[in-house]
Amino acid sequence: MGDRTRLKIMVVLLTLLGLAALAYTMVCLGLRRWQTRLIFVPDSHLQALPTSLGLEYEEVDLAVGEGNAAGTVQGWWIPADTNMPAPADPVVLYLHGNGSNLGDLPAMAQRFHQLGWTSFLIDYRGYGRSQGPFPNEERVYEDAEAAWIYLMQQRQIAPQQVMVYGHSLGGAIGIELATRHPTMAGLIVEGSFTSMYDVVTGVGQYRFLPIDWILTQRFESLEKVRSLPVPLLFLHGTEDDIIPPVMSQSLYDAATGAKSLVWITGAGHNNLPDVGGNLYVQALQSFATQHVSPATTHANKP
Repeated sequence: MGDRTRLKIMVVLLTLLGLAALAYTMVCLGLRRWQTRLIFVPDSHLQALPTSLGLEYEEVDLAVGEGNAAGTVQGWWIPADTNMPAPADPVVLYLHGNGSNLGDLPAMAQRFHQLGWTSFLIDYRGYGRSQGPFPNEERVYEDAEAAWIYLMQQRQIAPQQVMVYGHSLGGAIGIELATRHPTMAGLIVEGSFTSMYDVVTGVGQYRFLPIDWILTQRFESLEKVRSLPVPLLFLHGTEDDIIPPVMSQSLYDAATGAKSLVWITGAGHNNLPDVGGNLYVQALQSFATQHVSPATTHANKP
């Protein structure tokens, strides 16, 4: 092989390496810039309303954000079934996961109603009929905060009467909200994760990427629960193939305050209440009985 041939081969190899490096860099930059499109999956279509299950409700629109991030968060206020005895008239603020919206939640609202709880369920900006820019970590925290302020100021609910319930990504949002409002009655975390870093690094296709540099949406739940004084109830299905059950175990182990962990045998990521049946209901009832303070105002006060 002559020198000229070797030179040509070297040029081709260097060109290929350069193209590969450029492609790798573009992938990393793209993921850093557009990762919210992988994390959040908003849908504007509502499949059902509470009235489909015979529930009376009130639509609530909350102004949130400023400038280009301004929008509205829509919520459903669903009063308790006054015929159902419940400890201390609890109010539950429900925070859904990344691929859901209010239209998926009438059955969940009905469960709360049958427990004798008042519920307030919200959609983050970009989800359902909530208006505003595409979601990100900071914005969904702001949306949950707006819902909390609404309960405190507009409905005049005492914080010791409010439980926050977060499913999946909503669990991480609920944990952040609890760090800001540690006087809430309690936090229920269903099928959630330790951190977004742990979720991403658990996916094989991303292991060759510089995740520490790429990832801006951190959702550092494990670090937050270490110093969280709020009573915690962790729920997880043993057959969850979206969020590994071991993550709830890690969150439970890290928590230092009052805490409980309930495994629902055979449940996946999105069917835990249905599979859990009485065990699920009893876990919620017990948690409310232990941690919700008696009502200081009527939960349905406008």
